[in-house]
Amino acid sequence: MADVLPTTNASLDVLLKPQSVAIIGASDDATRIGGRPVASTIAGGFKGRIYPVNPKRPTVQGLKAYPSITEVPEAVDCAIVAVPAPLVEKTVADCAAMGTKSTIIFSSGFAELGAGGAEVQQRIAAAAQKTGMRLIGPNCIGAFSVSAGWFGTFSSVQASLRLAPGKTAIVSQSGAYGAHMFYMAQRRGVATDLWVTTGNECDIDVAEVIAYFADHPDVSTIMAYTEGVKDRDRMCAALDQARAAKKPVIMIKVGDTDVGAEAAATHTASLAGDDAIYDALFKQYGVYRAHSCQEMVDVAYSCQTGLFPTGRKMAIQTVSGGIGIQMADESVKNGLDVPAMPEALQQKLLGLIPYAGVRNPIDITGQVLNQPEVIGHGIDLSIHESGCDAYAIYLASAPQAPGLKDFCLQTFKDLRAKHPETPLALSMIATPEIIAEYEALNIGCYEDPVMAIRAMAALAQFHETFERGQPDTPSDLPAVSDRVPDERVSEAGAKAILASAGIPVTRDFLSASAEEAVKAWHAIGGPVVLKIASPDILHKTEIGGVLIGLNDEKAIAEGFEAILNRAREAQPNATIEGVLVCEMVSGGVETVLGVTNDPALGPAVMFGLGGVFVEVMKDVTFRLAPFGIDEAHRMISEIKGRAMLDGVRGAPPADIDALAQALSRLSVFAAENADRLESIDINPFVVLPDGAVALDAVIVPKVTGPAGDPAGR
Repeated sequence: MADVLPTTNASLDVLLKPQSVAIIGASDDATRIGGRPVASTIAGGFKGRIYPVNPKRPTVQGLKAYPSITEVPEAVDCAIVAVPAPLVEKTVADCAAMGTKSTIIFSSGFAELGAGGAEVQQRIAAAAQKTGMRLIGPNCIGAFSVSAGWFGTFSSVQASLRLAPGKTAIVSQSGAYGAHMFYMAQRRGVATDLWVTTGNECDIDVAEVIAYFADHPDVSTIMAYTEGVKDRDRMCAALDQARAAKKPVIMIKVGDTDVGAEAAATHTASLAGDDAIYDALFKQYGVYRAHSCQEMVDVAYSCQTGLFPTGRKMAIQTVSGGIGIQMADESVKNGLDVPAMPEALQQKLLGLIPYAGVRNPIDITGQVLNQPEVIGHGIDLSIHESGCDAYAIYLASAPQAPGLKDFCLQTFKDLRAKHPETPLALSMIATPEIIAEYEALNIGCYEDPVMAIRAMAALAQFHETFERGQPDTPSDLPAVSDRVPDERVSEAGAKAILASAGIPVTRDFLSASAEEAVKAWHAIGGPVVLKIASPDILHKTEIGGVLIGLNDEKAIAEGFEAILNRAREAQPNATIEGVLVCEMVSGGVETVLGVTNDPALGPAVMFGLGGVFVEVMKDVTFRLAPFGIDEAHRMISEIKGRAMLDGVRGAPPADIDALAQALSRLSVFAAENADRLESIDINPFVVLPDGAVALDAVIVPKVTGPAGDPAGR
């Protein structure tokens, strides 16, 4: 169970907005680890009280020094521990005893080194917890607040400041990467105030800092870096808090895990991976997942305008036809629509620019050098009449060209005065001074036209996330729902369990003899499928253990014996329950539903189309369990083969609502059985014009088979 997240800023204010600080291990040398926090905080104009702790010096960098934290004249809000690892435990205990409210541990040599270091780290955390003292680290490079002048870090970030404090906040599990994020943000024009690195996370983790930022009135955008989530519930709660506060979260997640890919021979397990499950987390909570630091800071930069497109229709105007095509291609790749301009608007644009391409992209060509007024007129007309939600303009170096510089700037001043709430992205080459003049108009500027499009797509994604609000509440399981068993079950057992959870399955009869199989066929009243029923045989078709389309007594009786013989020959030690006689389902669209249990993020539900779509194209998507009907519909809409469900070549549309309901019910079942479940495969799950039904199912419990092998191989 996750710890309860703080409901106010107070818990971390002592870390980031302290009134008094102590630097234990303070150095008179401003270039050393213990010296930089002192020098940077003095240079930052910190208004609070600074207490250097160094038993070997009476002063440190001009400030009175104290031999121990126990000699400091007050209980400080925040103490930095910059001493060798063997001294850390005693030092932290002294801090706690003196009533220190928060501590930053620079020192390394703990959990990152193995079991011995982890044990010491746990004792340090326990000692702090007794008094309520908060910790970041160990093995971190600190935290700071530019506006407070407090630089509790040994990074040289204070000397790298270019911008006044802004509303973008940074949290990073990695100290070095956190510093890199800050440097790049400063260079890109992303104004930052609050910055935290969490290191080994013996107390405060990335999730808690995100929650703090989500609740902070001076934060509007959150940049985060993590190597893994230790507490799924805490992270989900933090991201939900940011979503509710309408604050964009841009995150980089690195690192790989096996994530149970070898746990069972099922589609779900083989298609799942660390990235796939984290993608599910990010999609579910509207997080923008960046894959480079440059992408992260570009998206954060775009968020600073506070102007989010209310839809996905993009209008493009350019002085280069080739770049216009590139921008249009990038728009489509990022889920944006590039609609043709309305015919009436096209005629007006041609009247204004007879030589232009006016469909969309609008190509005003290099002739703009002779008619610069068409820049503003074309954009103004598009905003008034195109019905688009955002506007990307490529002007090459025109904004700094002699004779065009002043005209271009005035053009965009006029446009912004007319359209103060219109999202505009301008791609151009210009000096920082010129770019700053456009940024002052709340217009994002990008050298790379591709990044201008990606930024607009990110803003549109954030708008959609914020507008849809809180997701639907998942339904409860039926009162009679079965649990995942301790041991493997056959298809018959798996289907019975899933049916008890409200997931529709075929009518099946488990038969112990050919006579019983014939009776089952009569009861079904139509063509049937015969399958070997064994908890030890997951892939029945590979041993000839499936026969389809049987519809007379002789075929049923002979099929029964044939399947049993094949199974006994292929796997003589397998437990054989009998033969399953299943109704044969025709028509519909084959899909795959599944569950995998990630070691960090818990159960995640998979959805994709069946056949080649899952086998070759791996056209699947995941979500963390549980989720409601609305999230299930979003899953369904994400797959590339989505159109197959709408009916193609005269086929009727599939029952999407029934599919969404099954996905949501499966997610609730998975969440309720998280401690018992390894994976589930429902393949195929056929979606019919009216309803849906599972034709086959595999449930793999967490601990089954010899030597704990979940697949029993």
